[in-house]
Amino acid sequence: MTDAPAREPGSKPNVYFIDDSATMREVVKIAFRRENFNVVTCSDMASAVAQFDQTPPDAVISDVIMPDKDGYQLCQYVKQHPLFCATPVFLMSGVVNKEVAERAHEVKADELIRKPFHPHDLVARVKKLLDRSEPEQTSALNNAGPINPLTQLFERAANLSPQVPPAPRPAPTAIHAMPQAAQTANRPAMAQQTLAGSSQELLKLRAEIRRLESLIKKLQSDLASEREYSAALESQLRTLSTVE
Repeated sequence: MTDAPAREPGSKPNVYFIDDSATMREVVKIAFRRENFNVVTCSDMASAVAQFDQTPPDAVISDVIMPDKDGYQLCQYVKQHPLFCATPVFLMSGVVNKEVAERAHEVKADELIRKPFHPHDLVARVKKLLDRSEPEQTSALNNAGPINPLTQLFERAANLSPQVPPAPRPAPTAIHAMPQAAQTANRPAMAQQTLAGSSQELLKLRAEIRRLESLIKKLQSDLASEREYSAALESQLRTLSTVE
């Protein structure tokens, strides 16, 4: 494996921010530049990857949902690249659930960030993760093993969905092996078992309907939050542009 070109001491870290929202790119760019970072903003994976050789990334931040290739594919590309595989990758998503966490875990993302977020919080998280790779901390990290905040998130997400053991099914009744009189006598019990099974299925169906209704409400709330956040970002961008 070829070593990635080392960043010169005292030089600005190169942070890539990939998001199809021009407003998000501008706000995050201003926030990182104020903290002495070199920021490369891109609207898609292709334009980001095209600049990697000229400006090697020290950290990559990407939205999960993009019009071309998604953030998972970008993360997988970085983690499988012989030069940039050790580069921290942050994935952003408006919805963070077990499915999203599992997918991020599969592509070896370092952190999963829920949108909306404050740009200064994002800067702090990137600083914290980059600080762990400083030379004076390398020995301690090697002794402690790899630290991946996403692993903890993945474990928490898994605990949110406890596995419910399936209800025991009634044992099959060998009707054809019974005499006719025994079959007739057993019919009320069979009817009761069938009714109990139907009631159980009905309860499961109602529970699933309630779960879907709750999910719809959550998605509607997330959408409203996204709209409010976009409006706040546009307002903040206008303010920061005036200050600049």
